[in-house]
Amino acid sequence: MAPVTNVRVLFAAYPKDFPIPGETTVHDTSETIDLDSAPLNGGFLIKTLVLSVDPYMRGRMRRPEVKSYAAGFTIGAPLAGYGVALVLRSDNPDVAAGKYVYGIIPHQEYSIVPTMEGLLFLEKHPKLPWTVFVGAAGMPGKTAYMGWKEYSHAKKGETAFVTTGAGPVGSLVIQLAKRDGLKVIASAGSDEKVQFLKDIGADVAFNYKTTDTREVLEKEGPIDVYWDNIGGEILEAALDHANIYARFLECGMIAGYNTGQKGITNLNQVISKSLTISGVLVFRLHAKYDKEFYDTVPAALAAGEFKYNEDVSRGLETVGDVILRVQKGWNTGKAVVVVAEE
Repeated sequence: MAPVTNVRVLFAAYPKDFPIPGETTVHDTSETIDLDSAPLNGGFLIKTLVLSVDPYMRGRMRRPEVKSYAAGFTIGAPLAGYGVALVLRSDNPDVAAGKYVYGIIPHQEYSIVPTMEGLLFLEKHPKLPWTVFVGAAGMPGKTAYMGWKEYSHAKKGETAFVTTGAGPVGSLVIQLAKRDGLKVIASAGSDEKVQFLKDIGADVAFNYKTTDTREVLEKEGPIDVYWDNIGGEILEAALDHANIYARFLECGMIAGYNTGQKGITNLNQVISKSLTISGVLVFRLHAKYDKEFYDTVPAALAAGEFKYNEDVSRGLETVGDVILRVQKGWNTGKAVVVVAEE
């Protein structure tokens, strides 16, 4: 077979604030690959099917001297993120052609992967599209499920507050909290998203852009569990309206991802209220909960026991725009890019 174009999304420049499509990231068609004869050197060739665009990716668009829990992207190299791919050819006896893999995958149509490190095999579910396996049945769903089980110590009758409740993490947290018998306060950034919060069971749902968070928490709190995806002023409000012995699950602080983090002025509440603060990073919980997650959550999603919402784009050329939309909060569900059909 003649070589084919291997479309890629390259990391081209460090953003000053919000990532700019065509400047921070570039859609590239300069590379080709021969799918039949490209040497695998003991690895395997995959075809990317779907990719997830997640808020944490902004943190990887940093200069090398800035350290964090995830490696930064390399200028001139493809972006990488969670995705599902199909194995086309393999030199690895443990990886058969026709298998599906999930994990961190380069943002390009085809990749030669040396090992299964960072990947796992997926079985196709007859009632779920592959997009779900990078959302509610993928890393975001795992973050919600594993973080809630490990750190919430939820008790029936307590009150939880969930920010970015319409996102793939927050929406599952809401449903897990309701399943555990909690009253749930949830916020989102548009009236459309607020309706989705109500649809999935939130007892109190509000648009934080048009309604004062402190007024809601004053009326509906105090809160016993806080799932934080925002940071900033809303974290401060949650601290002020926390119950004694409340648990704070810190999953993200997107309020400062693009404009810089600001100091929290009322951390004394941690002492005065004997609060527990836990940082939620899903890869540190995989060993404990991964099997349980896959044994329960995909089936629950397929049966409609857990609801989810997706914002699907098509083609690698959309990745830069989708990244910006996620950082701005313009997406209306889990942001997913469909790269190819099987």
